[in-house]
Amino acid sequence: QGQLVESGGGSVQAGGSLRLSCTASEVSPSTACMGWFRQIPGNQYLGVAAAYTAAGTGGATYYNAALKDRFTISQGNAKNTVYLELNNLKPEDTAMYYCVAGRAFACRGGSWYVKESFNYWGQGTQVTVSS
Repeated sequence: QGQLVESGGGSVQAGGSLRLSCTASEVSPSTACMGWFRQIPGNQYLGVAAAYTAAGTGGATYYNAALKDRFTISQGNAKNTVYLELNNLKPEDTAMYYCVAGRAFACRGGSWYVKESFNYWGQGTQVTVSS
């Protein structure tokens, strides 16, 4: 059974930055898309960003249009590692951030922002931004 482990969350003031990390282990060999969601009020999940990881570090990336100017997803040298750089953080970015992983269609099928597209979820890492 696969496992995703996130790290890097914390508390910062508005305008600050954080770098979230996620490493997947024992996931299916067909895993080719990794990304991040955050939980929003109403127990909903907002797609933040995703990366097609099967192509190496230069794979396609996908972003929530409202966040792409401040957030950057990247892939580590290891296939199953992704990072999320959070810059110019705002209080409304406060949330639990979850790393996700799934098959290629989760990215390439245009449904990366749909939580059901991913079959692996991490436990989450909390980001708190104070004004």
